[in-house]
Amino acid sequence: MHVVVLGAGVIGVTTAYYLSERGHDVTVVDSADRVAAGASGGNGAQLSYSFVDAMASPALLGKFPKIMSGLDPAFYVSPPITSQLVRWGLAFLGQCTNRKHAQNTRTVLNLALRSATLMKDLRARTSVQFSFKQAGKLVMLEGQAAHAQAEQSCALKRDYGCKVRVISMEEAVAIEPALAHMNNGYSGAVYAESDELGDSLAFTTELGEWLSQNHGTQFKLNTSVRNIIASKGELAAVETDKGMLRPDAVVVCLGACSDRLLGPLGIRTSIYPMRGYSVTLPKCDRSNAVSISDLSNKMVFSRLDDRVRIAGFADFVGYRTQKDSQRVAKLLSVARKIAPDIGDYNANTVNQWGGFRPMTPNNQPLIGPTAVKGVHVNTGHGMLGWTLACVSGHDAAAGI
Repeated sequence: MHVVVLGAGVIGVTTAYYLSERGHDVTVVDSADRVAAGASGGNGAQLSYSFVDAMASPALLGKFPKIMSGLDPAFYVSPPITSQLVRWGLAFLGQCTNRKHAQNTRTVLNLALRSATLMKDLRARTSVQFSFKQAGKLVMLEGQAAHAQAEQSCALKRDYGCKVRVISMEEAVAIEPALAHMNNGYSGAVYAESDELGDSLAFTTELGEWLSQNHGTQFKLNTSVRNIIASKGELAAVETDKGMLRPDAVVVCLGACSDRLLGPLGIRTSIYPMRGYSVTLPKCDRSNAVSISDLSNKMVFSRLDDRVRIAGFADFVGYRTQKDSQRVAKLLSVARKIAPDIGDYNANTVNQWGGFRPMTPNNQPLIGPTAVKGVHVNTGHGMLGWTLACVSGHDAAAGI
């Protein structure tokens, strides 16, 4: 079959890989002039297979008044509050029960563990280089309640084969000495020793080149998709600014922009664009080797060879980007306070990034066929697109 993949981010290119492995003729279309130009270009870098806990939780529900009043620096809600955000927010709040949080976490955990196995196989088959490392991950805890909740979460994850455990602050510092120079009053951590990291931009770029050379995959960049045209409930064509494409199937991998093409077809995704940011610094003598996640500040610190990636925040600003410079400055300010020695903040060049994460209320991605025959989706991964790229690409390809 000829399959068109819409979106050349990490989800789209990985989907193209699995489609090509199944023998399909694949064309990837994107409006940008390069792959991974959007949300895939500067994310937190963590392949966080053991820590995919749903954001919708009773713990977050308790923080809601602080978030809405603007007192939590990790979140920013920009007025005016739109009907889209209200609908999404109400659906999200409905997922903030203990039962639904556990159910959503289990579902995504199953996907994540399969993704880890598939990533290992993809690396062996393609030999793509992307600063990959099995670095392990420390999720920092603050206070007795957080420890008790972490113990329950780890018990659930160990039932699925995850190597995770709650450790003391002394044990955490022994694993990652950089923590001794951080200033957030941590009381301990969850240690996921098998979690990995890598540069999603390098991965997507190299995998795209590998596909072009080994499978003849076509990349139509600088090409905007205007419409997906359906007739009698079935895919008819994909209209672009450079002409019509008439594939046998199309997979929409456009992240937070998916609704623009799916909505006119009557396909509802309940995706909201949650904006996040990152800065990438040169390493220094006290840079971390193990990935560090600071839950209270919604920030991660990841080591990519001679660089340190600091990423975080969860902003509900629609599709607006006007506040990016202020939010990146805030990210740097909080990072300096928490981890003043983790990277070279005084470097001449600090790479900055902002991207929209496609959030569903239950944190589960949307993968597979839609009600329109021939139209498939692979979107809605939230903050876990990099982690879930292999499994979602594999499953989307399997459904065609």
